[in-house]
Amino acid sequence: MNIHSIFNFISPIFRKQRFAQFQKAVAPEIEERVLDVGGYPGTWTMFPPCVKSIDILNVHEIDFDPTSKPEYGIRTQVGDGCALQAAEKSYDIVFSNSVIEHVGTWERQQQFAEEIRRVGGRLWVQTPAHEFFIEPHYIAPFVHWLPKSLRGKLVRWVTPWGWLVRPNKKQVADRLDEIRLIRYGEMKALFPDCEILRERFCGVFTKSYIAFRGYDAAC
Repeated sequence: MNIHSIFNFISPIFRKQRFAQFQKAVAPEIEERVLDVGGYPGTWTMFPPCVKSIDILNVHEIDFDPTSKPEYGIRTQVGDGCALQAAEKSYDIVFSNSVIEHVGTWERQQQFAEEIRRVGGRLWVQTPAHEFFIEPHYIAPFVHWLPKSLRGKLVRWVTPWGWLVRPNKKQVADRLDEIRLIRYGEMKALFPDCEILRERFCGVFTKSYIAFRGYDAAC
């Protein structure tokens, strides 16, 4: 078993629940356009089509043939979510799942949030909660609450990610620079015109936050 097989086993369980919540709250309509920042076609093709078109933007090319699923209107693009090449309110909905924590610094997270709020009408932006006791990228408890210097020494040896990936020092450093989990107060500051929803684990612990902007705030 490798790290990807673990994520592939766990992620669909939460993503199905989250997508059902997205459809209920955002209420996408069949004639609307969606921008998915940092996503993949599989997020959408595992469900019946719900919008006219979906532009999926990522930092790398995605191997996807749009003619294989023409009913979804999916187009893939390469770009930076912190500097979107789209006009203001050019998309009815902007969707992003577990991406904003990967852009690195607080400053880039602010840019990411500003760009999403600029180009989208309704918003649905999910990210793991810093307050949750399990760090999902390392699949380990409490490690993200430690100082960065100590994290760098531990993640290789005391986390499933470190055991399975066996990263070298540069890979560990790059991972630490890439991932910055977001606190509730920071999420509110990043998305001041959104409702911050809590996705809970076992009905008690906040596992992730979702910035939701509906029809009223989008107008």
